[in-house]
Amino acid sequence: MNPAPFTDIWVYLAGTPLLGLTLTLVAYQAGYGIYARFGFRPLLNPVLLAVIFIVAVLALTGTAYRTYFDGAQFVHFLLGPAVVALAVPLAREWDSVRRLALPIAGALAAGSLTALGSAVGIAWALGASPATLLSLAPKSVTAPIAMGIAEKIGGLPALAAVFAVTTGIIGAALGKYVLDALAIRDWRVRGFALGLAAHGIGTARAFQVNADAGAFAGLAFGLHGALAALAFPVVYWLVRHASGG
Repeated sequence: MNPAPFTDIWVYLAGTPLLGLTLTLVAYQAGYGIYARFGFRPLLNPVLLAVIFIVAVLALTGTAYRTYFDGAQFVHFLLGPAVVALAVPLAREWDSVRRLALPIAGALAAGSLTALGSAVGIAWALGASPATLLSLAPKSVTAPIAMGIAEKIGGLPALAAVFAVTTGIIGAALGKYVLDALAIRDWRVRGFALGLAAHGIGTARAFQVNADAGAFAGLAFGLHGALAALAFPVVYWLVRHASGG
């Protein structure tokens, strides 16, 4: 096979914002193709495969991340409308949500505290720096919100984004096996757990397996993001004030 056409296309794309957009779409499509080919196994999450593919291509071609992201910003922009669109399946389940308001509130509080406490506690025990701890705290919230929280409380936004995306991928890949091991069969509970622990990536996985799971994952995803954005800076200020910092 003559590599010249591919080389010509790459040289052209590298000089335009189309590089990031094209690479992102091709990488995800390739990842989803593998995901579907092997029976939608959670460990072959298409986001994980796409990340691996994009990193490999950027490393092999010596392309700067900034060059890539300049073109991928359109996909980044679409995250906003995609989150808003989660209100559609949630509206269909609204009667069920109202009946379960108290358990949902309890699960949200318990899940949020567990996500925060376990991550920060383990990292602190392992000797992580204060900046790392503050960047890790919002790791179960979607990346844009996690970056904003990290910036407000003194963490590193870029590191917070890495932790958030990694958490989402791990949660989407392993969530099924954890929930199966705990014998949790209710799709609403499974979806809520995935959305709370693994934000948008976990929510996407929930929608792929069951509509009820997807709706409740979207609910958890949105509620957790709102709660974290409002509560984390306040909690951080209270802790600092109480410690005299």
